Amino acid sequence: MFLLTTGVRPSEAYGLLWDEVDLVNGTIYIRRVLTRPRSGGWKFESPKTKSGIRSVVMPKETVEALREWKREQNAIILASVGNYHNHGLVFAAENGEPLQERNIIQRHFKPVLRAAGLDENIRLYDLRHSYATLALMVGVPVKVVSSNLGHADISLTLKVYSHVFAEMKEEAAVKLQDFLFSKSSSVGRAL
Repeated sequence: MFLLTTGVRPSEAYGLLWDEVDLVNGTIYIRRVLTRPRSGGWKFESPKTKSGIRSVVMPKETVEALREWKREQNAIILASVGNYHNHGLVFAAENGEPLQERNIIQRHFKPVLRAAGLDENIRLYDLRHSYATLALMVGVPVKVVSSNLGHADISLTLKVYSHVFAEMKEEAAVKLQDFLFSKSSSVGRAL
């Protein structure tokens, strides 16, 4: 839900700290990504570009889900009796350590895909593309979508999601036709 409604990259979600979540205003602040070097372990890194550092406003349902998750996570921390490695991560394993993507995919994501009757080859990263496509289709301005995605330039958003704009062009033509030439339109009657 979080990835689909915010458009953040999985590595950005894995690196998100509770200090960067404003549940009152429904905003997250992307400041880092979590990476796993080939040598092992994990570390925080800065996003690749300056535009990768950004804020994203979340839908109310996502904010509520995060509030509930924070309560559950706090209960896990209390029940762990000091065995929780609290790094302040929003999304952490039951011991507080960063999530392993393969575990998320196998234990949670694939079962959700199966239950929804969707192709199991869908990747977590594809939720980012779904966010962008859906946001553009419902009329979110491309500049806002581009900013939420952390794209350095709006032209990248326009290029990657050009297929959406083709559909939107057809819809725009129909809307303009209805506005100008509909019998109930005052403009249409004047023409």
